Amino acid sequence: MTSILLIEDDMVLRENTCELLELANYKVITASNGKTGVKMAKEYVPDIIICDIMMPELDGYDTLKILSRNKTTRYIPFIFLSAKTERKDVRMGMNLGADDYITKPFTEEELINAIESRLAKAAILKELKSSPKEPSNETIKTLNDLKNFFDDNGTEFTFEKDDIVYREGDHSNYIYLITKGTVKCHQIDEQGKELVTSLYKEDDFFGYNSFTSNLSHKETATAIEPLTLVGLPTIAFNDLLDNNPKVTLDLIQLLSDDVLLLKNQLLEMAYGSVNRKTAMTILKFAEKINRKPEDSINISRNDLASVAGIATETLIRTLTNFKKQGIITTEGRNIKVLDLDKLKDIH
Repeated sequence: MTSILLIEDDMVLRENTCELLELANYKVITASNGKTGVKMAKEYVPDIIICDIMMPELDGYDTLKILSRNKTTRYIPFIFLSAKTERKDVRMGMNLGADDYITKPFTEEELINAIESRLAKAAILKELKSSPKEPSNETIKTLNDLKNFFDDNGTEFTFEKDDIVYREGDHSNYIYLITKGTVKCHQIDEQGKELVTSLYKEDDFFGYNSFTSNLSHKETATAIEPLTLVGLPTIAFNDLLDNNPKVTLDLIQLLSDDVLLLKNQLLEMAYGSVNRKTAMTILKFAEKINRKPEDSINISRNDLASVAGIATETLIRTLTNFKKQGIITTEGRNIKVLDLDKLKDIH
């Protein structure tokens, strides 16, 4: 019989949910707080864990963090059950590595469907891992194969414009592939100025910090426009790389290319003229956001300035000069390139 650990501090809700699950043919173990829940998870090793967030002793977020670091419990599917419905709360739970998030009040159908789908996914992954046949890893020989693997096996995440995907200091629990939209990664310096360190567009990977350990993020990632991602847990991603040395080499090359681009960006920021910095930044955003450089770019002046490494006021004056020369035209946040060759030749 499938076992479920239910961690919930509300006694009435805990008992009612327990009864509902038992009637659905599940064996249910209950805990009244996160501290007890962690102890019972290690003792009983249930097939799935359903956990409230706001609890005494130890909240749901910290409960998941502890269980994720334990070899015995780290792979147990984990579902948050909470009245917290803010997007940032949902994102925080998913970024910590939760498999699903159910908001209160919920229906019996919603709860059972979430449990069954997560158990099914866990069973499939377990079968693939223990299969005596030649693993499907053999077919993952290129980055394109890896992207197909993400599409088939990853968890989908959606964000609105300006939503935070993850913050500096967050645990890097997922590696992401962008299926729609654009992401900027940025840091804040000691003076409070934002520096955009990288831009990622559709079909790009991002979120990786290390192939050997689960490090925290060194920068914040924000959606520049409506964004759809597929994410693979870092643990599963590292397991996949262990069995696919060719893809690992391709990813190392990809990382090397990213480092080279960042180095060139820093050199441009340090030694390039204001005009050159602004021109190159417009071209960079055009490449990342649009299919064609001559299409309009909808981007804030602050983002443009932070990538160029100049003050926003300086950037605005430079854009005005470009408009007077007939190189670009602007309307609100939109920038449209009128003379691509002239923009590329600016020094």
